[in-house]
Amino acid sequence: MLAYSPDLDGAPDPGEVVWAWVPFEDDPSRGKDRPLLVVGRDGHQLFGLMLSSNADREGQRHWMHLGAGAWDGQQRPSWIRLDRVLDVQEKGVRREGAILDRARFDKVAAELRRSYGWK
Repeated sequence: MLAYSPDLDGAPDPGEVVWAWVPFEDDPSRGKDRPLLVVGRDGHQLFGLMLSSNADREGQRHWMHLGAGAWDGQQRPSWIRLDRVLDVQEKGVRREGAILDRARFDKVAAELRRSYGWK
């Protein structure tokens, strides 16, 4: 499922940070637009992990420091949530944010494999 094949061609690809509507866990009828790292795809179905610029995520279980990137206009550091995979339809992506460099993607992928049994 894990793949790295970014290409800023207007279509979201694994390895890209995109923006999409993410429902809240405690109330799926509500949510917010937020950045997601696309880690895989199956046809038009994307698999993404949400990012947060909330520094309180530092050291929290299931969150990994990702650093700053072009997906955040203010260049704030981000953290990625590893234990909640979001299925997003390709047409549900609002915009491309940036390509995550291969080294950071590989770090995320290694942690997903090690701690969560991803292949």
